[in-house]
Amino acid sequence: MNACLDRINELIATSTADLVSKEDLATLQKLQEEFAAELATIRGRVDALETRTATLEKQQFSTTTKLNGEAIFSLSTATGGEPGSQDANLAFNNRVRLNLTSSFNGSDLFIVGLQAYNFRSTGSFYERGNIQGQLLPNSSFLGAGSTKLSFEPQFPGFNPQTLQPDGGANSVSLYKLAYVLPLSQKFIVFGGTNAEITDVFPAITPYASDSQGAISRFAGYNAAVRITGGTSGTGLLAGAGFLWNPSKQVGLGVIYGSGSASIPEDNGLLNTPLGGGFFNGTEAIAAQLTLKPISTLDIGINYAHSYHTINILGTGLGSADIASIRFTPNAAQLARVGGDATLATLDEPINVNSVGATVTWRFAPKTSISLSGALLFANLLNVDASTTFSSWSAGLHFRDIFHEGNTAALIFGQPLYRQSVAGIASRPEDATPYHLETFYNYRVNDNISITPGVYLIFSPEGFSANDTAIVGALRTSFTF
Repeated sequence: MNACLDRINELIATSTADLVSKEDLATLQKLQEEFAAELATIRGRVDALETRTATLEKQQFSTTTKLNGEAIFSLSTATGGEPGSQDANLAFNNRVRLNLTSSFNGSDLFIVGLQAYNFRSTGSFYERGNIQGQLLPNSSFLGAGSTKLSFEPQFPGFNPQTLQPDGGANSVSLYKLAYVLPLSQKFIVFGGTNAEITDVFPAITPYASDSQGAISRFAGYNAAVRITGGTSGTGLLAGAGFLWNPSKQVGLGVIYGSGSASIPEDNGLLNTPLGGGFFNGTEAIAAQLTLKPISTLDIGINYAHSYHTINILGTGLGSADIASIRFTPNAAQLARVGGDATLATLDEPINVNSVGATVTWRFAPKTSISLSGALLFANLLNVDASTTFSSWSAGLHFRDIFHEGNTAALIFGQPLYRQSVAGIASRPEDATPYHLETFYNYRVNDNISITPGVYLIFSPEGFSANDTAIVGALRTSFTF
């Protein structure tokens, strides 16, 4: 209408022809009067929007950075475990993460992640003040264990690179630092100083999320992608990699990372257990081929080669991680660590080749089945000892249960277990451990969810003498 008025005024001013009749002007005047209120409202809205825009530009946090966060709170308790161990009292834990995501050209990402948690550490090198340390104190060295919650750090309160205390409860630390740069629509490169393999590869199971998915550490990811030991805590890897997606059906991700890049000198087992240097300490190279042959089928095939300066797998899924290849140390090995047999077993470098596959099939509109399996082939470098570890799981996942957005799952599987040994390696476990879990994720709204769940571990840590461990948790997650 305004454009029409301008055109008419222009024609009248030129007076080149009798182009406007009195009837036209009368119609236009009538329209002006009819829409006067609407025009005034629109003018007021525009003025208000201009004022608000000016205020936002003046007060905005950053023109290039966005802030998002996640806060997880849980109540948990547990029973069972080693004979004579005490049941875990009701515990209240939390983990808070703030993520600053910046973009400098509109397509790249610079990610800074801050984290605080209150999973308690006793401060002892051997004993941990958590459910794992309560139920299975003899298998809790360095915090590895099958009873851990999904969002629980693998090494609460400790820096595994230096074995030094890593701040107190709810102290803020940097858990993620990475830069992501798309070179094309199909090829992305990235690098960072605090990363995990699970950051890079697409999750295949629908319950992999720490805050919305499974409540146990075991259930979310294939054991073959947990080989770095940093999952659910501070990323241990400094490195780089790429993501290549030649089509919607095929994707390939590769990452190389070092767990000791910031340490210039290897000062031995009791000072720098992960070694020192970007290429001379603990390191891993991992790849995942992601396939989507049809819209209802996702497949992930994983391979990882890792070198650890100590005899540890670093998956955090069971006692098989720590002093992973068991053997009887000789006199020279004992003398090197002051006669401590556990330290003598740890004080050996190890190579691990890991292969795994995960498949999720959405066979019904709101129901899917996920199958996962992994084999880890571990060899000590200075000792004739090797062990093959296995792990697998199967799960059913349901969406929109009782209400849109709610999910539930039933998961059964086997945590890491010594499938076979060779050389002087021994297999102290006498039973295969099994894991059974169920949870229900209730979405209060888009930002809040409540997840009650329970999981049982039969023959925990692979020992038949251990009672079935039962862990119950009520998790509440806030995202913003």
